[in-house]
Amino acid sequence: MDLTLAALAALTFASANPAAAAVDLSVGPRLPVARLSAALPAPPATRDSVFEYSSFYYKRLTVHRWGSYTMLPLFATQYLLGRKLYAGTASSGTKDTHQLVAAGVAGLFAVNTTTGLWNLWDGRKDPKDRRRRFTHAAFMLVADAGFVTTGLLAGDADQGGGGRASTHRAVAISSMAVSTVGWLMMTDLFRKD
Repeated sequence: MDLTLAALAALTFASANPAAAAVDLSVGPRLPVARLSAALPAPPATRDSVFEYSSFYYKRLTVHRWGSYTMLPLFATQYLLGRKLYAGTASSGTKDTHQLVAAGVAGLFAVNTTTGLWNLWDGRKDPKDRRRRFTHAAFMLVADAGFVTTGLLAGDADQGGGGRASTHRAVAISSMAVSTVGWLMMTDLFRKD
């Protein structure tokens, strides 16, 4: 389909002056539509939907992130202390320190679960990174359940190993692994941006 330059000029002029609409559009040089469309500016790109979060969301996110930075050092400390207890080479204060660090892990997961789920709820309609955020939350909730189970098994786990101690150890290490995978999921390593 070809448009004539006169037709294009007449259409442009006719929109500004209705009396000029009676111009003969079949006269004049012709311009192929493909060239015409190449000469016109491209339509604006569609914008992603903008999702606005409250300032309280960002405060919770900051607390959540800082808490997550303490997770791996707490895990390493807990693992080393637990290893000494399991092997039977622990000093008298190791068990108390192990329990204190376990309380730190429990506190960390209480804070991060609260802030994480609250922010997940506030951002539930935001399509950006939705699958990754929900998968991260699922991993961390599984780890939460594992840490609760680890704490319940801790009462029967005595120094020097044994059946309950090995179960306690296996559940603790598994929970640490699941939460580490969930944590890695939210790092820049897995972003597609």
